[in-house]
Amino acid sequence: MPKYFFHIRRHDNFAEDLEGIDFTSPEGALKEAAAAAREIVAERIRRGDSADGGVFEVMTEDGTLVATVPFRSAIRLD
Repeated sequence: MPKYFFHIRRHDNFAEDLEGIDFTSPEGALKEAAAAAREIVAERIRRGDSADGGVFEVMTEDGTLVATVPFRSAIRLD
């Protein structure tokens, strides 16, 4: 099963995911990235921080970029 890494980039900061998670497909990894982004945004809102900014860079073990998931794309504001 392929391993996917969820690196976080926000403004000039980069947090590398060193563990990764096994998924059977890229779609599963993207669903997890969206769910994790919602959790991060919710925590920022609870703390009174800016919820804007930040993306997951979803990558495979060989360094292939699968997708960029902006945190703001994981929430609905309507």
